[in-house]
Amino acid sequence: MEATEIRKLAALEDTHWWYRERRALLARSLRRLAAGGVRPGRALDIGAAGGGNTRVLRAHGWRPVALEYSQDGAEVARERGLSVIRADARFLPLPSAGLDLVVAFDILEHIEEDHLAAAELRRTLRPGGTALIAVPCDMRLWSAHDVAVGHVRRYDRATLTAVIEKAGLVVDELWSWNVLLRPVAAWRRRNSTGSDLDDLPGVVNLGLTAIIAAERYLPVKSLPGVSLMLRAHRPV
Repeated sequence: MEATEIRKLAALEDTHWWYRERRALLARSLRRLAAGGVRPGRALDIGAAGGGNTRVLRAHGWRPVALEYSQDGAEVARERGLSVIRADARFLPLPSAGLDLVVAFDILEHIEEDHLAAAELRRTLRPGGTALIAVPCDMRLWSAHDVAVGHVRRYDRATLTAVIEKAGLVVDELWSWNVLLRPVAAWRRRNSTGSDLDDLPGVVNLGLTAIIAAERYLPVKSLPGVSLMLRAHRPV
């Protein structure tokens, strides 16, 4: 992702409906892990950018490190008081089996050799450790936005599952996200000339927040969306 896009994301992520709901999704996943008996431990937030997800991890008792490939992203995270590593997700400078949780939201689609990054997730996780992954889905939604933010591909359920399982991880759950707003996203992408990362009028942002939050309570996870979410673990 270009430096300007990272700075734009960092400026928007505290208020923009998309990033706020993604943090809420992460928080719910962490609560579910806790309810299942998983104690907070060492966590890595790959592609942390401004560190919004890293702060969610910290708020839930995890000991997170933000990992960023770009200098701008790393600087933003440091400015926000986070522990940061600059590195390539394909070659993590971390020991094997040392992490309890790895979060990789909107990372794999930026990497040509996504199988190498997935293999690193597996290597650095301890046996029984959890990976939480999000990717954009469906090449029919490919647009100038994907080009602007540096995407290599968009996934479907089969291709995402394949790269995760090939790395040696076990998929526990796979679901769609941003289902209700997919028609709006498809229309906008057809007419877009660049990134969708824009500041929105308050009333629009509030309305979109209400729509996306409604998905928490509706049976839409198996329907086509704009993103795919996945939870996996390294087998013991």
